[in-house]
Amino acid sequence: MLARVANNLFWMGRYIERAEHLARYLNVNYFSSLDAPNEKSQSRELVLHSLLFMANGPVPEDYDLTEQNVFFDIGLNKDMPYSILNCVKFARENANGARDLISTELYESLNKFYHFVLNYNADFFVKKGLYDFSTQVAESTAVIRGKIRGTLLHDEVYAIIMLGVNIERATQVVRIIQSKYYDALKSQGSYGDKFSKSYEWVTLLKCIESYDMMRRYYKKTPTSISTLEFLILNRDCPRSVMNSLVQVNNHINLLNREKHPRHDSAAFLIGKTHGEYCYKTVDKIEENVELFIEEIQDTLIEIAKKIENEYFKY
Repeated sequence: MLARVANNLFWMGRYIERAEHLARYLNVNYFSSLDAPNEKSQSRELVLHSLLFMANGPVPEDYDLTEQNVFFDIGLNKDMPYSILNCVKFARENANGARDLISTELYESLNKFYHFVLNYNADFFVKKGLYDFSTQVAESTAVIRGKIRGTLLHDEVYAIIMLGVNIERATQVVRIIQSKYYDALKSQGSYGDKFSKSYEWVTLLKCIESYDMMRRYYKKTPTSISTLEFLILNRDCPRSVMNSLVQVNNHINLLNREKHPRHDSAAFLIGKTHGEYCYKTVDKIEENVELFIEEIQDTLIEIAKKIENEYFKY
């Protein structure tokens, strides 16, 4: 296939996954804060800052931090490149560029999703439509992922889309971990709430749809170390960074036919990163969570750049 078309498939997968994580974080982080057991976790300023930080990084000091501004910018602001509306728009545009390689069922689901987001009433959304909108976005992305897995041939086209999906999933999970890590630091001390047992770890797991399975796996209340271990290193957790690396490694091996990849190739870097995480321990991560977040973000960016340069450059 043309490199341009492969690039369209890759970014279609990325934007679909990004839209889902933004919507779920918007939903779960906001509504969980209403039932938080301490005053700091209930703080509107803390919650809104966390939402915006996860979506777009550091929040400008002059930003008017109100619920309506934050909800609109993350959800439906066409002028914000990180908004859910633009993620869905870009996913559809990329699907248009690879229309002959994807199924009618997948394209129709994506097109329906786009028109739902495009036509959603902004005033209703910022005032009382947050739950409805974010839930619909999460459900629509689940349908689209089902169409990807259930209607496409599991060949190079599928591998390229899933490379995008899993790289973006790992990236978004790390961003959510980063946001909730800072929230846990800020909220500790309120009503005796300590960092390691902060309510923010429960919210983090719920944001990544992993709370129930984490409780089933550890059979205890989430702590900082068990939460980080589950979301980063547990290969059986479908949302974990490790699981995403396993998937990325499998899919790149379908595209890369070299038995021994070059040291400067994407396949080599992915295999190396995958190998490192197989033997990484959570106590090393917890020693300096900020350093870990910085390193894995840089690695994921480098992996994506190498994939684009090797397979999509035109």
